[in-house]
Amino acid sequence: MHYDTALRPYTSKRIEEIESADILVGIPCYNNEKTIVHVIQMVTHGLAKYFKDRRCVIVVADGGSTDDTREVAKEFQIKPWQEKIVSIYRGPGGKGTALRSVFEAASRLKAKACAVVDSDLRSITPDWVLHLLDPVLNRGYQFVAPIYLRHKYDGTITNNIVYNLTRALYGKRIRQPIGGDFALSKDAAKFYADQDVWETDVARYGIDIWMTTNAITQGFRICQSNLGVKIHDAKDPGQHLGPMFRQVVWTVFSLMERYESFWKGIRGSEPVEIFGFEGYVEPEPVKVDVEAMVQHFKIGFEQFSALWKGIFCEDCFSQIETAAQLDSKKFRLPTDLWVKILFELAATFHAWKVNRNKLIDLVTPLYYGRVASFVQQSWEMSSREAEALVEEQALKFEEHKDYLVKVWNEKAEKKEAA
Repeated sequence: MHYDTALRPYTSKRIEEIESADILVGIPCYNNEKTIVHVIQMVTHGLAKYFKDRRCVIVVADGGSTDDTREVAKEFQIKPWQEKIVSIYRGPGGKGTALRSVFEAASRLKAKACAVVDSDLRSITPDWVLHLLDPVLNRGYQFVAPIYLRHKYDGTITNNIVYNLTRALYGKRIRQPIGGDFALSKDAAKFYADQDVWETDVARYGIDIWMTTNAITQGFRICQSNLGVKIHDAKDPGQHLGPMFRQVVWTVFSLMERYESFWKGIRGSEPVEIFGFEGYVEPEPVKVDVEAMVQHFKIGFEQFSALWKGIFCEDCFSQIETAAQLDSKKFRLPTDLWVKILFELAATFHAWKVNRNKLIDLVTPLYYGRVASFVQQSWEMSSREAEALVEEQALKFEEHKDYLVKVWNEKAEKKEAA
């Protein structure tokens, strides 16, 4: 079914009644009855404290929750001079469609700035509202990405994959390219709402990285805002992150194809300005099970090594083989190897036109191996010290960019010849 809008008639009618707004804050949600009230409360306080003279609308974009998320969101009283819309969006289930409805609402209300915050946040404060919106309203930025103080084992997909690839490919040091909490200008919201991705897989689960990548390739004025500690429903990398790895990597690689002419010529990277929170707080620890991750890796090696041999170069494969012999105490999957693995994987994805999801399934165990290795390496470090490791790794990705271009071209040519 084709949806030309993500807004239901009821929502459209409410938007018409409200007519216009200066600020719109969107909260995409699905089964978040335990946390949604806290998030709305912090947003309404933040808007009242910092933007009392502006017309503000809060939009709760729900994915058809089966708990009481919408009921508690409707009942919660915001400041009487603010507006709130709670509605189920139309279209394929997923965060992408929720965001589409938020961007459409922002466009119709001609909002000068639009911010989005996750609905499972425990650490959001009224200051987040200021830190996200101020760069758009008062400094002329079009896209504000978040920076959080996160525990060293929270955000392993960002730390080991997305930050490195985004930075090496597109030349901008955006620390949290899949952050979940961000802000944008009126023209950026309209640009996103008008794109043709809303009924594709990108909208189902790759929306954050799609937005960041587009912000860079479209030449939007980008900054970052430090929001302090992020505490949300964190996931143990050994348990929950396999599906997310597959979704994010699939999207990143698809975007590489789309913007090939953009990233091939870029070398090195530049910092992106940071505003917001200036203190430091050590985040809450995230539990990780190294044993389980090493096991995932080893079982993967037993099952898929014959296929891995065909995907990766000889040197890569022999290092993977060596790692598979190590016990979990001494386990290592070195950074240089990890860089090559991801680059060769991107090139293989580009050359394969069918069964691409299968390809990413096959290599998921390698991701577990890399995270286990990162955990071992940073075990004695504070989260702040581990951040230096992440930066070191990102630099390696930049230094090997020529290798990426080389294997990308070679695998594509081979495929054509075949």
